[in-house]
Amino acid sequence: MSPTAWAAVVAVVLVTLTTLAIGTYGLRLSRTTSDFFVASRTVGPRLNATAIAGEYLSAASFLGIAGLVLVFGADMLWYPVGWTAGYLVLLVLVAAPLRRSGAYTLPDFAEARLESRQVRTLCSLLVVGIGWLYLLPQFQGAGLTLASVTGAPTWLGSVVVAVVVLVAVGSGGMRSITFVQAFQYWIKLTALLVPLFVLLAVWAADGAPHPAQAAPDGAAWSLPIGEGGVKGLYTTYSLMVATFLGTMGLPHVVVRFYTNPDGRAARRTTVVVLALLGVFYLLPPVYAVLGRLYAGGLRGDDANVLVLELPGLMVPGGIGTVLTGLLTAGAFAAFLSTSSGLVVAVSGVLSQDVTGRLVRRGGGAVDGVLAFRVAVVVSVVVPFTASLAALDVDVARTVGLAFAVAASTFCPLLVLGIWWRRLTPVGAAAGLVVGGLGSGFAVAWTLLGDDTGSWWSVLLAQPAAWSMPAAMLTMVVVSRLSPSRVPVGADRFMVRLHTPESIDLKR
Repeated sequence: MSPTAWAAVVAVVLVTLTTLAIGTYGLRLSRTTSDFFVASRTVGPRLNATAIAGEYLSAASFLGIAGLVLVFGADMLWYPVGWTAGYLVLLVLVAAPLRRSGAYTLPDFAEARLESRQVRTLCSLLVVGIGWLYLLPQFQGAGLTLASVTGAPTWLGSVVVAVVVLVAVGSGGMRSITFVQAFQYWIKLTALLVPLFVLLAVWAADGAPHPAQAAPDGAAWSLPIGEGGVKGLYTTYSLMVATFLGTMGLPHVVVRFYTNPDGRAARRTTVVVLALLGVFYLLPPVYAVLGRLYAGGLRGDDANVLVLELPGLMVPGGIGTVLTGLLTAGAFAAFLSTSSGLVVAVSGVLSQDVTGRLVRRGGGAVDGVLAFRVAVVVSVVVPFTASLAALDVDVARTVGLAFAVAASTFCPLLVLGIWWRRLTPVGAAAGLVVGGLGSGFAVAWTLLGDDTGSWWSVLLAQPAAWSMPAAMLTMVVVSRLSPSRVPVGADRFMVRLHTPESIDLKR
């Protein structure tokens, strides 16, 4: 193997061993089912915020943004802007009330708020679907990364991530993964920041040419959305809807707020997350600008590995090899942390609604820890198998589709469930079906079909602008038509959601 390949292998091994070591430490602290699901609700704001940032900054953030900006221009900056702004919406509308609900998962919240097992079942299906859709690009991105820097088969990187996540999550659950993800945030930030200083120094020494001068076709930096007329305007707004409102519906993000001690801590956590994300998202666009100068030949699927290829193109030799190894470590930290969070969220739902019914101990009681571990296996194996069989997908765009589904389903449910007492079970169910089927069909069409450039393709490629309002409107209209179905305990539950913990309601 080449020196670059050896550096990448060493980087992957070190990140893997560190992840397993920290996960093992967390195992010593994990004893109860609550430890595995929500770390017994004892995670402080700073640790929780770092862990959230660690799992939220996925392959799409580490690799996908730079590639999209390289190929399509500055319009693609809406992805990092939207992903960060989504936490501001989450802070204002959802964070504290959701923590006060006392639920473990989104289906738990839905059942407690609407007193309906049917709505819970729908939410469980959606959590699993969104989680697996989000996991697909993580596994494929890992395979692409390892293949790019070492020449290994594309399936090998997927196998590495799948095995490590199985061991780390299965051993200690949320308690274990919290420490792992917090550590991996700093790995990712360092892995982008240190090489960037070196590459910027090289760029400055070269005379600082303008990015447009290095375009392969001699053209100025493309602005496809800006030049797309009405279609481009629709795409922009739909992307904003998906990223701004989809964050609150991502199961691996929402479950993190259940680990805070109280609602005030949940709000403080969100503020810290905003700062951590803001710092990180300053970096990938700079890689795209440098790529415009030195790696203009990377187009299409190759653009996903721009961050990994750039050091070798700008700094050949030993320094470039070391920088590539560091970036590979950061990329694998991104795959592992996000995949771990998603698997925890999906496994929590599966263990309550599926595997928990199959795993019993003496007296017929559910063995919660064993049910969770069985669910972890299912949560990893299904998307891993799909990643091997599926066609190559664009990392950032696929994650964007997961945001669109989340915005079209859980966003209306959470906003109305928290702030509107008249929401009924039948209204919520109808809205979830409309939003889920609409955005789900769009995802399937986009991943399997061809982009013809027609309005039909544009609407399906970015469905959130129509599927989210359709779901919200359906919930409101159907709830208005079924006023007698408002849950009996709705008023009491709403008081619980909006009363600060410092107020003693018993007085």
